[in-house]
Amino acid sequence: MVDKISKSKHEWLEQLTPLQYKVTREKATERPFSGEYEKTTTPGLYRCVCCGQELFESDAKFDAGCGWPSFTKPVAGSRVSEETDGSHGMMRTEVLCSKCDAHLGHVFEDGPEPTGLRYCINSASLKLDPKTGK
Repeated sequence: MVDKISKSKHEWLEQLTPLQYKVTREKATERPFSGEYEKTTTPGLYRCVCCGQELFESDAKFDAGCGWPSFTKPVAGSRVSEETDGSHGMMRTEVLCSKCDAHLGHVFEDGPEPTGLRYCINSASLKLDPKTGK
């Protein structure tokens, strides 16, 4: 069980950029091909921009050509939660940070093996923690 983080709107606005707030707290979507991490190949760990929880490893990232960073799986299943999203006239599965309920993006069943999943995630909801060489 994850200890939930809850903050007021004012606290989130102080912590996040306007785009990060719109995406993570108001469930907006950044424009395709505009996000900081869409083409990034830097090895590391992607964390939630709101609470810092580890979400995705760079080893699970792939270029889906969809305009958003895409991953085959989260670091651990308990790091993300899923909800049905019926907005915009379609049924999708929304992906949220399990610790702070930040909107991350959506998951689709058209990804590569071994999972067959494509976690289509907004760059604005992520913070890359690069691996350092030793």
